[in-house]
Amino acid sequence: MIDPLEGHVLAILSELGEDPKRPGLEKTPPRYAKALRELTSGYAADIDAVFNGALFPVSYKEMVIVKDIPFYSLCEHHLLPFFGKAHVAYVPDDRIVGLSKIPKLIGAFARRLQVQERMTYQIAETLAAKLSPMGVGVIMEARHLCMEMRGAKSPMTPTVTSAMLGCFRKDHRTREEFLSLIKG
Repeated sequence: MIDPLEGHVLAILSELGEDPKRPGLEKTPPRYAKALRELTSGYAADIDAVFNGALFPVSYKEMVIVKDIPFYSLCEHHLLPFFGKAHVAYVPDDRIVGLSKIPKLIGAFARRLQVQERMTYQIAETLAAKLSPMGVGVIMEARHLCMEMRGAKSPMTPTVTSAMLGCFRKDHRTREEFLSLIKG
């Protein structure tokens, strides 16, 4: 039985004036269907499983930063990729998370049809809910191919979004420390 996505890709190729049976395209429908399912696998992600119990009681109340985390996502408006790096910080309140869980969390939200603004906030909000820290800061920098390849045709123009919760929002010194540390 043919994957329904494959049938849609066949129809799109035909609508574009292509011959889906020509060499080079004949295996494209199943490849694209497989790729799209992988790129949107975040819908099936269980956020509790992402954290996998890796929350640990620790008396540490200074900033924790994981920076330059690469991510790839699909713009929900055009189904074109956007990609970049994320910087995540939190100030624990007697509980920390295993560091590898932060990139995994970003991947779970990035592998959905997204807008960068919502994804930034989802990451911050989820960390705040799971850790109950004193604050969370998330900054995402991304290039959007929907803006670079079409529309504005503005190449190499990154978009930067931020979400600041708790002490990152209330205390400008905490926010400034975060911003200065991710620059270095």
